[in-house]
Amino acid sequence: MAANYWTREQLLVALFLYCRIPFGKIHRRNPDIICYAQLIGRTPSALAIKLLNLASLDPVIRNSGRTGMTNVSKADRAMWQEMHTDWEQFARSSRQAIEQLDQSQEIVNALNLEIEEACEIQGEPVSYTGHDRMITTTARVGQSLFRQAVLSAYQNRCCISGLSHPKFLIASHIVPWREDPKQRLNPHNGLCLSVLHDRAFDQGLLTIADDLTVIISSRLKQKPDAFTQATLLAYDGKPLELPGKFQPDIQFLKYHQEDVFH
Repeated sequence: MAANYWTREQLLVALFLYCRIPFGKIHRRNPDIICYAQLIGRTPSALAIKLLNLASLDPVIRNSGRTGMTNVSKADRAMWQEMHTDWEQFARSSRQAIEQLDQSQEIVNALNLEIEEACEIQGEPVSYTGHDRMITTTARVGQSLFRQAVLSAYQNRCCISGLSHPKFLIASHIVPWREDPKQRLNPHNGLCLSVLHDRAFDQGLLTIADDLTVIISSRLKQKPDAFTQATLLAYDGKPLELPGKFQPDIQFLKYHQEDVFH
């Protein structure tokens, strides 16, 4: 086997990590890159380069003038496409790859704790088809991956207010969870919002325009109190803090504008 050949399991882990790390933190000294490089039997430099190669496939990265690396393999492109075609399957497959490679179970145990915390902050997802344990576990793994992908895309800051405390951040669905099962784990269907702005967004009291500016419902403009003025109305017409990857899909935004927003 050629020394530079990446197995499917290694690529799954690399893409899993790409979803978790902001572009600006992709370098060989990043503790997560060091940890996962050891897991897959690669050097931190090799894994960092692979993540930059994968980043070059992201339209947001290319359109911003950041090019990442350019040595993209056919396997990289195929795995990138596979991830975007079925996010639920990707969440399941990447988790299985990590479990197979992690002999010590240290990473798996850390991820399990992270999943518990993510579900506590995000709220338990609606079951896919029932209460089967495997389905519930898969949903929780996927929810955690979705949260990490969305938060890392926005540099772990609310894209409206800039709030950065992780306990107050929600990976908010643009098209609601219950409406489109195929897009539940798609980070292009997500926004990083504070708890307050997530609630207002979910209730249709604010939406995001096609030009990625905030629109506040007229319902909140009727004799607003000082808190509403400062935390919601002050952002009316303001641009979002743009993501570094996984830009929100315009069709998802249109759905929210037309079917959720008041």
